[in-house]
Amino acid sequence: MAQENLSVVLHAKGDLRLENRPVPEPGPNEVLLQMHSVGICGSDVHYWQHGRIGDFVLQKPMVLGHEAAGRVVKVGSAVTHLKPGDRVAIEPGVPREMDEFFKRGKYNLSPTIFFCATPPDDGNLCRYYTHNANFCYKLPDSVSFEEGALIEPLSVGIHACRRAGVSLGSTVLICGAGPIGLVSLLVAKAMGASKVIITDLFKERLEMAKELGADFQLTVKKDDGPQELAKKVEEILGAQPEITIECTGVESCIQTALYATRSGGVVVLVGLGAPMTTVPLVNAAVREVDIRGVFRYCNTWPMAIAMLSSGKVNVKPLVTHRFPLEQAVQAFETTRQGLGIKVMLKCDKNDQNP
Repeated sequence: MAQENLSVVLHAKGDLRLENRPVPEPGPNEVLLQMHSVGICGSDVHYWQHGRIGDFVLQKPMVLGHEAAGRVVKVGSAVTHLKPGDRVAIEPGVPREMDEFFKRGKYNLSPTIFFCATPPDDGNLCRYYTHNANFCYKLPDSVSFEEGALIEPLSVGIHACRRAGVSLGSTVLICGAGPIGLVSLLVAKAMGASKVIITDLFKERLEMAKELGADFQLTVKKDDGPQELAKKVEEILGAQPEITIECTGVESCIQTALYATRSGGVVVLVGLGAPMTTVPLVNAAVREVDIRGVFRYCNTWPMAIAMLSSGKVNVKPLVTHRFPLEQAVQAFETTRQGLGIKVMLKCDKNDQNP
């Protein structure tokens, strides 16, 4: 095995470097992976630009990347369900202890969880990476490495739609047609939503949403009022949506989401914005509109793999740009500029295929 482990390391705000690190050895319950495809997430770019997200502050150099798939090259002594050569998708959040959240199946809420590329935990944007084997999921032959890497954002959509209670016949409003809005759209349709309307500032993103199955697209302008937009949504749908999935984190969009949702409906907040946000809470309260939060995901990889392998969901169109690992800085710059939808880094020098 090559002893070169090229890694994308954030040293400080604005200081992104490519450097060689030692190839790690897997512990008893871990596997060593040769990384193949790693997507760049908005949070990776945010850490690069700002050095922090909320309370998570970069204190020491950190490897970025958490949307990933690779091939097993070595297994720890206690690992029995995986073997060298297996292709796997990586769930980046691994509970460190069996606390009450773990026992209740909500391990994503555990305060001590390990999470790739969240300070102080290293991510997997490198040639070789070790991960807990129980959070590596074998990919069927019909699912590519890139699709495996896209299970991470797809999982946000699955968790959001589950929290929202999307089911056969649901009418859904999605605010924001970035990667998370688009995967929420794919999942909502797969779960049986009859009508989905999606909003965004950019026509190109709405074009992609239309290709992926959105029934209606609404281009918004920055000076549109929330109540005015809510009215437009109702006019286009013919009724208020039962469910709204808010993927922007922008205050005015959260306001629109609450005004637009039918009485007795559900608003799920996926996008993260300012810590303090002014919203029409009384309007939502007197109409019994439930407001539900989303923090990452849990128990979603098996469902995502089933959705992809059955063909119920197609995430392939989301990948618009590909770069070899050596061009990571250029790839990050492409994402920062908002070009395309999903930028994918290819970590295996000998296999740059999807």
